[in-house]
Amino acid sequence: MNRSAETGKRARQVPSALIIGASRGLGLEFARQYASDGWRVIGTHRAAADGARLRKVGAEPLALDVLDDDAPQRLAAALGTGSERRLDLAIVNAGIHGPRQVRIAHPPSVEDFDAVMHTNVLAPMRLLAVLAPPLAAARGTLALVTSRMGSVSAASTPNSLLYRVSKAAENMVAKGAHVELSPNGVRVLALHPGWVRTDMGGPNADVALEDSVRGMRQVLADARTHPGGSFVDYRGEAIAW
Repeated sequence: MNRSAETGKRARQVPSALIIGASRGLGLEFARQYASDGWRVIGTHRAAADGARLRKVGAEPLALDVLDDDAPQRLAAALGTGSERRLDLAIVNAGIHGPRQVRIAHPPSVEDFDAVMHTNVLAPMRLLAVLAPPLAAARGTLALVTSRMGSVSAASTPNSLLYRVSKAAENMVAKGAHVELSPNGVRVLALHPGWVRTDMGGPNADVALEDSVRGMRQVLADARTHPGGSFVDYRGEAIAW
């Protein structure tokens, strides 16, 4: 084997990960941990400062607003074509909480409903069509970071109803993706990160950011214990849909 062929073989052996929504919090920590372990990591962001933050942790920044009409086309162009278009792992992390006071007695405004549902549900649905081919080429894993608050079976409080509804819908997206993509060798998981100390979770949350991501990475690495179609928390415990 000549030197160029050996170089190409080594390059192909480097695992690749795409983190959708890597500007801060869980997404940035995913990017940091995978990059530090030698993965090629692409992280999407919106602001220029977020791109600099991703470069600092060793990831390749990709400017992408998941709500833009042309987001799928821009993502497809960034991932490339042909044999280079392979992904071992894609993590869809972009999401927002919306107003916390929403419940039956306090329904959301149309603007709040659209913002949360478009970000948490419509954006993943539009991007998965782009992610499916490179994941299938690598027989890779697709993970949607959802929430236990989207579990219909576990619902016991009325708070944050809009967020709960959006995450229940995103869980259905994950389940549907599993049904459609598993015949092509793509493993699909829904992940609950726990109540994490991030901008969304707040300073009183009970799970450290590093621990949450480390735990989810262990789940992602263990396909035997956590096969496609699973809804799992950061400790590896199954969650009822």
